[in-house]
Amino acid sequence: MKQEKGEAVAEVTEAQIAVHWKEEEYVYPSAKFIGQANAADPAILERFKEENYPECFKEYADLLTWDKYWHTTLDAGNPPFWKWFVGGKLNACCNCVDRHLAANKNKAAFIWVPEPEDEPHWTITYQELYRKVNELAALLTKFAGVKTGDRVTFHLPMVPALPISMLACARLGVIHSEVYGGFSGKACADRIVDSGSRVLIAIDGYYRNGRLIDHKAVVDEAVEEAKRQGIDVEKVLIWRRFPGRYVSKAPMVEGRDYFLDDLLKDYRGVKVDPVSMPAEAPLFLMYTSGTTAVPKGCQHSTGGYLAYVAGTSKYIQDIHPEDTYWCFADIGWITGHSYIVYGPLAVAATSVMYEGVPTYPDAGRPWRIAEQLDVNIFHTAPTTIRMLRKAGPDEPKKYHYHFKHMTTVGEPIEPEVWRWYHEVVGKGEAAIVDTWWQTENGGFLCSTIPALQPMKPGSAGLGMPGIYPVIYDEDRNELKAGEGRAGNICIKYPWPGSFQTIWGSPERYIAIYYEKYCKDKNSRDWRDWPYLSGDAAVQAADGYYRILGRVDDVINVAGHRLGTKELESAALTTEEVAEAAVVPVVDELRGRVPDMYISLKPGLAAGKAIEEKVKQNIVKMVGPIARPRNVYIVPDMPKTRSGKIMRRVIAAISNFADIGDVTTLANPEVVETIRKMVQGDEVKPSQEVPDEIKKFGAGD
Repeated sequence: MKQEKGEAVAEVTEAQIAVHWKEEEYVYPSAKFIGQANAADPAILERFKEENYPECFKEYADLLTWDKYWHTTLDAGNPPFWKWFVGGKLNACCNCVDRHLAANKNKAAFIWVPEPEDEPHWTITYQELYRKVNELAALLTKFAGVKTGDRVTFHLPMVPALPISMLACARLGVIHSEVYGGFSGKACADRIVDSGSRVLIAIDGYYRNGRLIDHKAVVDEAVEEAKRQGIDVEKVLIWRRFPGRYVSKAPMVEGRDYFLDDLLKDYRGVKVDPVSMPAEAPLFLMYTSGTTAVPKGCQHSTGGYLAYVAGTSKYIQDIHPEDTYWCFADIGWITGHSYIVYGPLAVAATSVMYEGVPTYPDAGRPWRIAEQLDVNIFHTAPTTIRMLRKAGPDEPKKYHYHFKHMTTVGEPIEPEVWRWYHEVVGKGEAAIVDTWWQTENGGFLCSTIPALQPMKPGSAGLGMPGIYPVIYDEDRNELKAGEGRAGNICIKYPWPGSFQTIWGSPERYIAIYYEKYCKDKNSRDWRDWPYLSGDAAVQAADGYYRILGRVDDVINVAGHRLGTKELESAALTTEEVAEAAVVPVVDELRGRVPDMYISLKPGLAAGKAIEEKVKQNIVKMVGPIARPRNVYIVPDMPKTRSGKIMRRVIAAISNFADIGDVTTLANPEVVETIRKMVQGDEVKPSQEVPDEIKKFGAGD
């Protein structure tokens, strides 16, 4: 119990969450898979043992080509601002493109599949990628005036322009910041302002679910909003979805907006020498929602990050030169950066990129693509798996593709969904890695090594080679394997793929990720600085970890982490709204969706028009992915006597779960009013919901 102004208030900590599920049976990879695997020798586990830390990561770094070799593997002199491969110099673009030309210049780097099925696929060889990246790099320096250390923002969907733009920036030592294409102009502007970017690269339009989206209109909103916040975007460089044909209704602004396909004609055949960068130089910013309204700009390094994604692409994704690999994710998220662009290209992979949605024009589309292109490694999120399972459970059986390996990423996957993925999508042949990691982490933290460790439905497996997870309760006690108690999953030691800091906010970086479990703030020993992931987990007796979700109030919608404060702030821009609280609700397809509760300013009457206005404002400020399932206008929020909104109560109501004890609330009578509004007059039996929703808002 927790005392608050003399009154007892129930507070559930992670250590108190009971774990009721049964552990699933092991599923073993086939002898055929083991026989060809990159990591089939158990000696890799020996090489990455704790006594070999941190030098074990030399194995990953040696997959890269260095202009200058490093002298210190890990510099922990200024914790927790870890420095990896200190003294080393390299260029990320050179490692992903140039060095492959001698042996693989005519090999496909990307096969791009447009959403409309009547459009041809576009195969981009490593030689063609080299040419296009060099030409854009020349344009960026000579026309846009960018230089090493500058930031350039992209607002691009899943089109080849995106990896080309990323690699051109990497070639110049320019820090890139991609904003997910589905985000609103306001969300893009916030990220432009935070990074101080003066150049924006975007596109006129793209296909999504059969519709040609007018993206340039969103881009204009972003630029205008950035200007209101004090940042003038000097140049907006627009790729055209169809070269030479403009598909947006938004006019081009003279002196600011330029068509890239026109400009690039002046740079044909121009080559730009890659800038040799220190290993610790920033490569990109990836923004993630947090528990405040300000997104966090996670700054990822060049050498450590690239080494980590190259190593995990080889050993965990099991990518070989002859494979066709498809990560069915969006480059707008960290998964796409690490496992569509940098990791696969570093190991000279052939990758499929798809523009559209999984079920367009029908649920057979992914399997048709896999059959047409002979894809044998498939990588996607549980949201997509659930969507395809619902829309076309028997569709995979109609197509003659064969996956050797499949990945699931972005959120926990339910065992039943895992089994469908393995038995129907994987045809019982594919090894599955169920990976756990985050935007901040650069690459996988937990996973099975596919040829060495058995799979277990719903479990993320063990810590990756060189990664040492630990689960702590709120009192800093370590929770042991097999205890059946959940807690905060942390990583004991640094690793090369981890982000360096929060852009422009190093104190926030320390406070969020290291302060809670730091053993000695004056220590320079990395063992005293465990990394707090913010996720809850439990460890089975066999050492496998099961991830439960966030311990803070971030709602994971279809694998997209949306900060509650961002959503609530957007709702509060509605003139009529006095208070707002958002909670997660279980959804069969997207995992979780938001429900928004609002109370109005005095004297105003509830109505559908206000509910719609709130939804529109959230879509405008955050993006369509954040659109609430419901907006409930309530007479008051359930509150503690100190005035805090008890989100766990309304989360329970939205999920038809046990509301628990509300007698300590300042206004307990309002709970039944809200319950009837949401559930109706009849008292319905509580249903079983995931633990992370049961405890949502417990700290309020």
